[in-house]
Amino acid sequence: MTDGILGKAATMEIPIHGNGEAGQLPEDDGLEQDLQQVMVSGPNLNETSIVSGGYGGSGDGLIPTGKFSYAGWEVWVEPQRCLIYPREAGVRELGPLGSGRHPSHSTTPTGPGDEVARGIAGEKFDIVKKWGINTYKCTKQLLSERFGRGSRTVDLELELQIELLRETKRKYESVLQLGRALTAHLYSLLQTQHALGDAFADLSQKSPELQEEFGYNAETQKLLCKNGETLLGAVNFFVSSINTLVTKTMEDTLMTVKQYEAARLEYDAYRTDLEELSLGPRDAGTRGRLESAQATFQAHRDKYEKLRGDVAIKLKFLEENKIKVMHKQLLLFHNAVSAYFAGNQKQLEQTLQQFNIKLRPPGAEKPSWLEEQ
Repeated sequence: MTDGILGKAATMEIPIHGNGEAGQLPEDDGLEQDLQQVMVSGPNLNETSIVSGGYGGSGDGLIPTGKFSYAGWEVWVEPQRCLIYPREAGVRELGPLGSGRHPSHSTTPTGPGDEVARGIAGEKFDIVKKWGINTYKCTKQLLSERFGRGSRTVDLELELQIELLRETKRKYESVLQLGRALTAHLYSLLQTQHALGDAFADLSQKSPELQEEFGYNAETQKLLCKNGETLLGAVNFFVSSINTLVTKTMEDTLMTVKQYEAARLEYDAYRTDLEELSLGPRDAGTRGRLESAQATFQAHRDKYEKLRGDVAIKLKFLEENKIKVMHKQLLLFHNAVSAYFAGNQKQLEQTLQQFNIKLRPPGAEKPSWLEEQ
């Protein structure tokens, strides 16, 4: 009997519309009865392609959950319902087995997981949509400013301070590069003096007639090497402080400046958009768009005003911090270099003690960050 049912389903004609899509399964009561019979007795495995799951009669007449296909139709069997659908169409549910309910219209079963997925997809779409609109408006405003067709908001005093900061940063970066070069040269000089002192000391032992002269020079090179290590420690401290000022303090202020400039561009873009809407005709649709544009403009204006205040405060604190740091570092650099080239070892050591600089012995490991606190 099952063979006859599947043979009937296999020879069933599915209408094809003019656009190439498969038509809906006809509302046939006989088809539902046939499928109910298949699910009770189980399909003939010789004529049915099993996709997943297993089949076989159980003790209570129900079959396990599974899926099989025939005549281009997919059949999903569960203990209490059966879903049938073409491979390229929606799912049609037959309902509980033995209920005799007719197939419903083509629907796609949904669950809590599908609702969550659709909600996440909708949120992402809204984010991308807002980003696209904002990017378009800002790009339009930027091009208008570049070609002299649009107006831009300018705070002359603040813009002058920002430009001065950028110029100061470039000059300090040059000083930092030269300081690192000086450190490298001093280190090479110390290595050479150390090797030369060892060579003099060795020759003083092997040349009795020149032992005294080689000994004097060996002691001189060792003294120069010791003073050079002290000077190198002072220069390293100077370079480290300049590096912190340039790459941390100034860079942090410039990051806030970049946020301020982006907010200024958005503010001008939405200001221009609001002005264009205000000059247009006033009807019901335009009034709603105008109110929305006014609210968006106000939000960007508040953001712009806040960042402008943040930039002004950071520029003020940066200037005060820069003067304090550079006053200390320039005094250190001057005293250390003067004492070194004057050969005043005592003054050189006092300079390091004055600025609380501790020299590490050669080959010593770098202290941990807890020790540096």
